[in-house]
Amino acid sequence: MVVGHEPRPGTGAGPSHAGFPEVFATAVADMRAAVLRPEVACEQMPAPQRIAPYASALSGDVVVDGEDVGTGRLVLLHDPAGNDAWDGTFRCVGYVRAELEPEQASDPMLAEVAWTWLTEALAAHEASYHAASGTVTCVTSHSFGGMADEDPSAQVEIRASWTPDPAQVGRHVEAWGELLCTAAGLPPVPDGVSVMPSRRGQRGPVR
Repeated sequence: MVVGHEPRPGTGAGPSHAGFPEVFATAVADMRAAVLRPEVACEQMPAPQRIAPYASALSGDVVVDGEDVGTGRLVLLHDPAGNDAWDGTFRCVGYVRAELEPEQASDPMLAEVAWTWLTEALAAHEASYHAASGTVTCVTSHSFGGMADEDPSAQVEIRASWTPDPAQVGRHVEAWGELLCTAAGLPPVPDGVSVMPSRRGQRGPVR
């Protein structure tokens, strides 16, 4: 399960669930029940202030052979009064950054393809959503002068928000985890392999 994160009320109250709307407490419990690939190290992070009355946030890193190859965060917002921009009372706000090969970053179709990584992950996990929006940014870096010996580097950043079905929040967390892995270049889990929690609470593909 996703461990350690607590919902945050906009009033600044403590992490206790007392006083939280039941629908929000249930959604946070669903976040904790989400199953992620073993390469994703996920933990709590401070939820943003003043965006919504209630919020819960996760950070994640994709770790392969001891090296971080991707990072991201996911924030679940809840406004019981509703929000016209969200067209609902919940909103997922996601961010993903991953390293690329420099030649990949020069592909004019990369931004469009990167956006489909999100929509395809949501579809694959049958996570219902609407009102999606966001940006994809591709950055390349070249070194000069005393740093000229360093190899060029490139990164892709995906920033997105969407309105989830509040009864399916766990599926949205799992889709975000898949987006992290896809952006980091990990191959998909093969057909016939399930992702299940191990006895230590981590996740691993098990046949």
